[in-house]
Amino acid sequence: MMETGIIGVNTIGIPVADKDAALAFYRDALGFAVLVDAPLPTGGRWIMLAPSGSAVSVSLVVASDDVPAGVETGIRFESLDAGRTHEELTRRGVAVGELLRWPGVPAMFQATDPDGNRFEVVERA
Repeated sequence: MMETGIIGVNTIGIPVADKDAALAFYRDALGFAVLVDAPLPTGGRWIMLAPSGSAVSVSLVVASDDVPAGVETGIRFESLDAGRTHEELTRRGVAVGELLRWPGVPAMFQATDPDGNRFEVVERA
């Protein structure tokens, strides 16, 4: 197979209605570091955040009819202790689902950002 030059996953876009509110959520509630917050020549801002030490970031993109907010993102964030993370995010006012613990499967739970975008937090196996 011919190599394409793609070497990894850099960032995953999350559609949001209000970039300032989303920035506050991912930075303050989830504790992500702001990697980039820069103006775009066409207006708006390019915002990238990531958990400390993560090779992959999330980018906050403007929601539209083609890219609506309030979706299942498919993102699985990793935690060393899902139970502790669940408690901390609950304390910080993040909308979290039930902490699921099934035999042979890492502990996990669903969480939702202010735009209704859903993601999971999964304990490192």
